[in-house]
Formats: sequence, structure tokens, C-alpha cells
Amino acid sequence: MPLTEEQVKAALGAVRYPGFSRDIVSFGLVKKIDLGDGDVVVQLALATNDPAIPQTIKTEAEGALGKLAGVRSARVRIDIQAPPGDSGRAGMGATKISGIKHVIAIASGKGGVGKSTVAANLAVALQQSGASVGLCDCDIYGPSISLMFGSRERPMATEDNRIIPIEQYGLRLMSMGFLLEENSPAILRGPMVTRYTQQFLRQVEWGALDYLILDLPPGTGDIQLTIVQTVALAGAIIVTTPQEVALIDARKASTMFEKVNVSVLGLIENMSYFQSPSDGKRYDIFGSGGGAREAKRIRVPLLGEIPIDIATREAGDRGMPITAEAAGSAVGAEFSKIARHLRETLPT
Repeated sequence: MPLTEEQVKAALGAVRYPGFSRDIVSFGLVKKIDLGDGDVVVQLALATNDPAIPQTIKTEAEGALGKLAGVRSARVRIDIQAPPGDSGRAGMGATKISGIKHVIAIASGKGGVGKSTVAANLAVALQQSGASVGLCDCDIYGPSISLMFGSRERPMATEDNRIIPIEQYGLRLMSMGFLLEENSPAILRGPMVTRYTQQFLRQVEWGALDYLILDLPPGTGDIQLTIVQTVALAGAIIVTTPQEVALIDARKASTMFEKVNVSVLGLIENMSYFQSPSDGKRYDIFGSGGGAREAKRIRVPLLGEIPIDIATREAGDRGMPITAEAAGSAVGAEFSKIARHLRETLPT
């Protein structure tokens, strides 16, 4: 019985992209399969600056194909391209979103580090600096941007099924929280989560933006992979807290972006310290210096140290990020400093 393309793809499905649990077929790297009399030639295409990645894929793919019954020879050819986007800052097969100059991912290795608070306040700070900014809540299962911006408005659609984002405090917003009934969970399987993520990025009428901030879910799962695979990112910012348990996961997030050729623009240490309002004394509740040490280890700037602040929590719960409510506060000033750095790094 002659060998089929389905059998070849099934064999290649066992070959993982280095550093990920996802295979090269689902990543869309397989471009062509030629079948002869016992000879198999597979054409792959990937964008990377790391010479070890294509060599590893080639060795493992040829090994997997060689185990197929009836295969006399197996050859894997790889078309290696420079990563698309600005200065190589993009993942495999990623393309730009029309009208948007810079897409910045806000990521964390674990939950509970205040990543969404950072994303919301940084977006507002960038807007206050004079930039046009959008914020996309990519945490489909745990959306929080609708709460932080105090809006239950439902997005509308254009005649050609483009989604019109919600506008609040000068920002354009999209979140699963705008689509769900209050207290309703998003009960979705992986493929549907991927589809929603793509719709939020590609089918929303973002218009012309200087910056689109992506609030990613914690970890390094399907949503993160979908984004780095399809969207040309200007870079990523890693959010952590000072203690080692958070820093360990921050390293994992940093390594993920490194593997897919996305630059890490810097690290933000959230919940850095608590300053008592009664006597001004500083308390390093989660330790001190962890963010600075980690930033030095991965050779990126420490963009800011955001303190634990009661007013910041209260403002977010009221639906107005602290940078919108009190831009002159200590927390607001820290976010303004980070925004200035980003505008210098990624000018419009």
C-alpha cells in the first residue's frame, strides 16, 4: 500500500518545536510533501536566528520519517527566513496587524502577580503620553479588563462583521468580559480559545494605533503560542513579583519568547514593596531586589518597581485604573516613567 501524505504528517506530528510541547505540523511549518517510490521529501519553512533549531527539527523529522514502513529515504529541507517584523522581533510566520505600529505583549510565568493591573495602567500611561493605544485582553478564561475599566458595554459589529472595540478613557478595548454575562464562565475547548484570540486580534476594528497592548494569560500555553506564531510583536514585557517562586516562572516566560525570536523589552517588578501610609516606613513583603537580579540575569532592563498600594487596588475595583484617577501618585508616576521608556525604545 503506497505511503500517503496523512501518514507523513502523522509521523511529523511527533516532532516538537524545540522548547515547546507543540509539534511542527500544528505550527504550520510543513509546506510541501513529495512522495516517490519509497522516497519522501518534506519542505519546511521557519523564521529563526538560532541555527540549532532547524538542525534539531531536521534530525528529528528525518528520524521520524525513517521509521515509517516502506520509506527507503527521507529528506527534510528547511527554508530558513529572517524573523519578520522590526529588527527580528517576531515569531514564526507572524505578520503585522494592519494600522498598528507596535504590538506589545504583557506576560507572566504565573498568575497572581498583577499582570492585568500592569497592562491596564501601562496602556493608560501610554495614552496620557500622547499615543493612540488599544488594549486587548487575551485571557479568555479569566478576563478582567472590563472590570478594571468599569464597562459592561457590548461591542457592536460592522456590516462586514468587523468588531468595534469599546472606548474608555481614550483607549480602545476588547475583552471576553464584554461578551459574557456577568458571573458567566467561559467554558471553551482549546480550538475555540484559539479562534477567539485570533478574532480579537484580526477581526476587531482597531483602526490606526501607535501601540496595542496584549494582556496575556499567565503561563506559556496555547494562547501565547497562537499569538507569537501569528502576530508580529514589537516585544514582550515580563511581570513578576520579587520572590523566587515568581521569578522562576518569569524565567520560563522569558525563555519562551527567546525561543520564538520575540525580544523581551524589560521586566516589571510588581508588588515590589509596601510603604506604610501612617509612618512612611517601607516593608519588603515579598523580599527585595529579586526583579533587579532577574533582569540582570536575562540581560534586559528593569523597567519599574510598582509598590503594593491600597489606592491602586481600590481604583481598579472601581473601574478606573490608578493612572487615570491619580496620574500624579507614586504608582502613576512609575507607570509614566515606564511609558516614556517604551516610547523612546519604540518610537512612533
